Amino acid sequence: MSFTLKTEQVVTELGKIRIVPVLVLNDLTSGLKMCEILAECGLPAAEITFRTQAAESIIRAAAKEFPGLYLGAGTILNTCDLKRAFDAGAKFAVAPGFNPKTVRTAVDSDFAFAPGVCTPSEVEQAMDLGCRFLKFFPAEAAGGTKMLKSIIAPYKHLGVRFMPTGGVTTANVQEYLAIKEVVAVGGTWLGKADDIAAGNWDKIRETVKQAVALKEGK
Repeated sequence: MSFTLKTEQVVTELGKIRIVPVLVLNDLTSGLKMCEILAECGLPAAEITFRTQAAESIIRAAAKEFPGLYLGAGTILNTCDLKRAFDAGAKFAVAPGFNPKTVRTAVDSDFAFAPGVCTPSEVEQAMDLGCRFLKFFPAEAAGGTKMLKSIIAPYKHLGVRFMPTGGVTTANVQEYLAIKEVVAVGGTWLGKADDIAAGNWDKIRETVKQAVALKEGK
């Protein structure tokens, strides 16, 4: 079993970026400002969650304004949002859980989609549908790197790859990135909603710069 071409491209690109900011963005202006900071500071990726009405429009606008930014869509809970995300310009999408219908649609449409898993049974179900790029969620609450390594062990010979999200912080991010099968991590500590709403752009910029240093092992 091998990756589809598009998923292979996403895995390769995210493997270079390593830390993907997970963003809850409420309006186009602040969303584009956040994307601008990521592009300027050398962290050229974002998972823009479909938890707000603005998500689709932000992805669509950012894809045009920041073509070097590797944009993904998060919290994709159904096939409608899956299609909306990719129509808007998302390169990849992720979900907190494993929904067979959404996974089938993604595989049939050749969308790079990582469903959320935290048990061996979910890993096997996802792989049975042709999906080997998976989101380990909620990473820390589900047992952290120890649990992830245990889940990987029976399947590593099949080439399954993971993007852990949920509880990953500056204190443990390098432990996750040290796992060979981890493509990248979801950085929920980057671009926090309260800081974005308050316009704390200098603070956000410093946090992003720190993340760039961390992924480079500094």
